[in-house]
Parts: sequence; C-alpha cells; structure tokens
Amino acid sequence: MTTLFLYFSAFCSVSYSTASRDDQKTFIVRIQHDAKPSIFTTHKHWYESSLSSILSASTPTQILHVYENVFHGFSAKFSPAEALKLQTLPHVIGVVPEQVRHLDTTRSPHFLGLKTTDSAGLLKESDFGSDLVIGVIDTGIWPERQSFNDRDLGPIPSKWKGQCVTTKDFSSSSCNKKLIGARFFCSGYEATNGKMNETSEFRSPRDSDGHGTHTASIAAGRYVFPASTLGYAKGVAAGMAPKARLAAYKVCWNAGCYDSDILAAFDSAVADGVDVISLSVGGVVVPYYLDAIAIGAFGAADKGIFVSASAGNGGPGGLTVTNVAPWVATIGAGTIDRDFPADVKLGNGKVIPGVSVYNGPSLTPGRMYPLVYAGSGGGDGYSSSLCLEGSLDPEFVKGKIVLCDRGINSRAAKGEVVKKAGGIGMILANGVFDGEGLVADCHVLPATAVGAANGDEIRRYIDSSSKTKSQATATIVFKGTRLGVKPAPVVASFSARGPNPETPEILKPDVIAPGLNILAAWPDKVGPSGVPSDKRTTEFNILSGTSMACPHVSGLAALLKAAHPEWSPAAIKSALMTTAYTVDNSGETMIDESSGNTSTVLDFGSGHVHPTKAMDPGLVYDITSMDYVDFLCNSNYTINNIQVITRKKADCSGAKRAGHIGNLNYPSFSAVFQQFGKHKMSTHFIRQVTNVGDPNSVYKVTIKPPSGAVVTVEPDRLVFRRVGQKLNFLVRVQATEVKLSPGSTSMKTGSIVWSDGKHNVTSPLIVTMQQPL
Repeated sequence: MTTLFLYFSAFCSVSYSTASRDDQKTFIVRIQHDAKPSIFTTHKHWYESSLSSILSASTPTQILHVYENVFHGFSAKFSPAEALKLQTLPHVIGVVPEQVRHLDTTRSPHFLGLKTTDSAGLLKESDFGSDLVIGVIDTGIWPERQSFNDRDLGPIPSKWKGQCVTTKDFSSSSCNKKLIGARFFCSGYEATNGKMNETSEFRSPRDSDGHGTHTASIAAGRYVFPASTLGYAKGVAAGMAPKARLAAYKVCWNAGCYDSDILAAFDSAVADGVDVISLSVGGVVVPYYLDAIAIGAFGAADKGIFVSASAGNGGPGGLTVTNVAPWVATIGAGTIDRDFPADVKLGNGKVIPGVSVYNGPSLTPGRMYPLVYAGSGGGDGYSSSLCLEGSLDPEFVKGKIVLCDRGINSRAAKGEVVKKAGGIGMILANGVFDGEGLVADCHVLPATAVGAANGDEIRRYIDSSSKTKSQATATIVFKGTRLGVKPAPVVASFSARGPNPETPEILKPDVIAPGLNILAAWPDKVGPSGVPSDKRTTEFNILSGTSMACPHVSGLAALLKAAHPEWSPAAIKSALMTTAYTVDNSGETMIDESSGNTSTVLDFGSGHVHPTKAMDPGLVYDITSMDYVDFLCNSNYTINNIQVITRKKADCSGAKRAGHIGNLNYPSFSAVFQQFGKHKMSTHFIRQVTNVGDPNSVYKVTIKPPSGAVVTVEPDRLVFRRVGQKLNFLVRVQATEVKLSPGSTSMKTGSIVWSDGKHNVTSPLIVTMQQPL
C-alpha cells in the first residue's frame, strides 16, 4: 500500500482497515494551497472530496496526515492507477510515493574544544543555547534520564507553541523545562503494517529502541557525572548544547520510519517553533521532488530552521552519501581520541588488536581456549561463517572461542548465537568491504572485533594448526578505556562517501563530526547490546554511526544560532564548513579508517567541525530560498517539480541567465567535466561572501589548484568597509583532458582560502573528469 501525505493534530488516529486492497500504497500529495473552494470549511474536507472523485466507491477514503506548514497537502493510500488520476486534477501539483527509511545507527565535547571552564568560548557566548529548541525526529525519548533534567533552567521560551502528548505510559510530568515537547506519528507506519503491537513498542513518545534517547542527549544532554557504560568511558557525559531545550518527534517504529510520518513531524516541528531539526535517518537517494525529507527540510529552512541529517552508514564505498539536498547539513562520522582495546592473543604468540565494550564474567587470565572458525564447522558454511541464528553446531563450538564473519545479522546478535550454542567467546572479523574500521559493541559474552586483514591472519593460524593436527588456541584481553589516541580524528569506515549521487556539483557530505563509539543516554528495558535476550540495564550506552555524528552538529548549530541570532541556516552551515579542519592530532591529513590511506574531500567534505572557530568565521556564504529555486531551475526540474519542493511558482528565466547549477552560493566548489573528445574544458563559479568579522578588513586569496587544473580568482583581494557588507568574486577552472577508459572518472582536489590574517575562510575545490560510455 502507498501512503499519501497530509497532516493534522491526531497523530495515530487513523483507523486501520484490513479491507484495503493489496495494490494500494501510501502517497504524499502536494496541493495548490490557495485553490480551496469556499464551499469547504477545512482543507481536510476538500482533500477528502478530491479523493472521493477519483477513488472507486468500494475504497474507503483514508487520509493519514494533513500538512500545513512545510508543505500543503496530505498523505493517503490508494493504487498507482488512482495516483495517476489524482495527478490530473488541476489543484494537484505533485504525487510522491512513500519511502520507508531506517536509522543510521562523552569525550566528544572535550575533543571538540567545548569546555565549561572556557569563559570566552562558544558555550559561554551562547549561555549554552538556553533559548534555543532542538527538535529530534527519531525513535522517541526516555524522559526520566538525568541527561534531560531541568535543574537551573529558566522558563520555557515564550515563542514555544508545542505540546507534550500524554498517554498511559507518557504522563504530563514526562516533560519539563528541558524536554519541552514530545509527539508521536504512526499513521503512515500503521497504514502499511497494521495496528502496532503495543507489547513490543509504545504508542507514545516513549523510546523502545534507544536510538532517539541517545541522539537527543548528544545534541543537548545536561552534564551528568559519573557516566559510563558497563564501566567503560567513565567521566562526565554532556551534550553539545547542555542548556538548549529539546522536543522529541517519534516517527521511527519497529518496521522503520515512514515518509508520511516524517513529513508530519517536520510540519509539527515548524509550527511548534523549533530552531534546529536533527534527523539521524537515511534512505535511498531520489530526485528532491520525490524525497519527503528534502521537501520537509526545505520548508523548515525556508522558515529559518537549521536542518542537520546523517550522511548514512553505507561507506567506505563511493556514491553512498544520502540526505544530499543543499539546504540540509549532511554529516559524516569521524573517530575521537578514545577507544576500547580488547586484543586477541593467539597460541602462536601473536597479538591481534581489537575493540570491545564487555564487562561480564571474564575469560580466566593466562588461560588459552580452543579457537575455531565458525565457517568450517560443517553444515551450510555460509550461514555458519556469519554465525546466523541456528547455524552453529553446539558440538563444534562448545567451550571454544569462535571466529565469526561480519554481515547480515547484527554484530551483537552473532555473540548471542555463539553463546546459545555453548561458545565461550567470540572474535568478530570484518569483511573485505568493511576494511579495517572497528566498532566497539556491548557484547553478551567475552568478544572483540578485528579488521579484515587481521581476520585473515587468524583464519590462516587456524588452518595451519589443523594441518599439523594441533588445536588452535586464543584468549581475549580486555584493556578498558584508552584516552589520547593518535591519530584522531580518522574518517570512520562506515561513514557514507561522495560524490553526491543526485547533484555532483554540490559536494557531500558537508562535514564530519564524532560518530564512533559515542557515549550517550540510554533507556530502561533495552539491553546495551540491543539483543532481545540482553536484560542488562545501563543509563548510558556506547553507539556508533553517522546517526551519532548528526546530533553533534545539531547541538553546535543551536549554540551558533544563540550566539548569532541573525544568521540564516545557510550562514551557520557556512561557518561550520569554512572553519572545519582536515589535519589530525598527529599533524597529518586525516586518514581513512577502512584503508589506512589519506582520506579526501569525498570522505570528509570540508573537514571535521571546529566549534570555537565556527563562532568567528570572518566571512559566510549565505543562501536564500530564491537561490535554491534558481538551483532547482538549473537542475532542469519542471516548474511543477520545483513547486512540490518549494511551494513557490518558479520563474526560471532569471536562473538560466545566472548561469549553471554550480553557481549556487555554496561554501565548497565542485567542477564536473564530461570529456566528449575535448582537449580543454573550463567552467566558472560566481560566489558572494558576507563579512561577519571585523569592519575595514582586507581578505587575500590563496589558491591550491587541483592537479592538472588551472584556477584563477577575480578579484584576488576583497576589501570590506563594514560588517554585513557583501562582495562577489569569480572562480575560473580550466582542465585538460586525461586518459580514461569509457565510464570511468578521475577526481583531483584543491582549495580556495580567503584570509585577513586573523580568519582563514577555506573552501575545498574538486575537479571531476568523466569519460562517457
């Protein structure tokens, strides 16, 4: 079934009809808002009338949500044929099929340079963001956590219009001066899956997964001491903006996050009065007019709301980045200078490095245990190699440490499979595609994770032992928490990479932020491993993902907005991008965790966020909603497509005169050349920078051209007389043909830096040569 989008105040009130036909799907319908005939008292009545005119009499009209803020229209279920009919109605601008999306799943404030003792830094300047509201669109929240206490917080900001939706398991006292709003949206979810099972999830804003509680506390958790997970990462836990207010919008359920519900959450958040929206949810990249997140985010940005979204966990392969709309801040993941070593000691004396968060009954110190590879235990070798449910022979693994390959089921679930079969420990080996990137998990038995090359080494040791008829042996040595790790940051192996699959001329991800092994709040009733049989409880948990990186930037955006209330969402993003750094704590360009090689702008975008420098960027690249309309015109979208996204009737004649898609006033530069037998190719970028630094400042340009390209900037000096003054410059890029096989590409990177001696305003420049097929 497909759902059509509309939004109204009852979030899960649609009665679920089992009579709906199998060919029905949920669609989101964009309506021309000013076209409502006067005979209808509400838009909802008008929408129902529109539906009844095209649906057969036997099909009940079932509107799921009505949308009024980021979008004008509704969501409902009908057949694809009926969707085509609906598109012929004069007041219908577009019909968008629903996508189902999934989650992109304490030292980081310190690592980022945010300290409470820093009297002149970002936390001080913004009074910790106490008048700002961060809306977290996720799996809900566990409100009793100390991270959400409201001690010493002033009254709720007067602009706030949201509410705390109460249910039998979420009372009015669940909200306070910290958590000032909580809503849930499940009509889209239930329209596809039927009525939810309330024994396994809460029909309320309460979090039964953990992800939403974790991300909310990263963005704006209060200072909590002592904080740790199972004894690891001991210290003070704090979010990025500890005094900012939180509003939780629950849209993710056991079967995923449905577009119709996500758009309803955006619509609500804008009406409620949030300043920042944090969305750690990803999906398939589609054109922006078919992307509910891009549509909702545009409506929010148009109202001055900063939207931060996770880049996705599809790395380390290229073209994996998601949430790529230019009006969204797309956040990749890096490591911090802390890890949790748990080494494997083999019977041949070799020590293999690994990571783990395990604190249960330990292996006996000094004792070596039999070691086996799960895939060589008979039966279906593929299933057993991955330690899938029911695949292990208890006779083969009992009392042994079992080597399992990563993939298919969750990492912690593999440990449960080994434990059930009688195994005493587990080593989890990355596959080739995972590379050497390691994620620490709260395992249910003594276990550690090792990289792909070390997994191969352990297999070779097991093979050679079997050939000599001797038993391979091993043990796991847990070493707790290690601080001051070098190099850091490193681009996390899983972090999704560019180029941007929808618009290669816009570099994505925008920046990276801490996303590996991050400590944050965790609900009751969910074990730290996430495995159903795990009954351990913990107030904090350690998770990894671009899901964790995104709320770091959401919290930073709130601090920047508090310090600079006049800045637009684009100005805030520009400040974060042009002040980001690309050199790690060893003084080298950040490396890529998956390969150990130097990473590139396709991995980290503009670099790793640097909050204190973002406070005072000197210059910003600002963008208005009309600039985005011109961008969409130059993307060759139809007037209707553009209206679906922007609610504006676009006049594309001016945009075409303004040049090309790369002329959006973005803080990074991406030139894409098709080699149609041309020896020399050129393009240009027009940019405008606004002075937010000092009056009477002179900026000079430094160009580091990509290899093989000639780059010029005119003028090469920008002379500002006052704060707020805007000046333009022109960048020309000339490239020479390179030898490429058909269908292949070559990418080279450089940079353009404007400096006044105090501020360095840095933009990456990437030149892509494509050889057509």
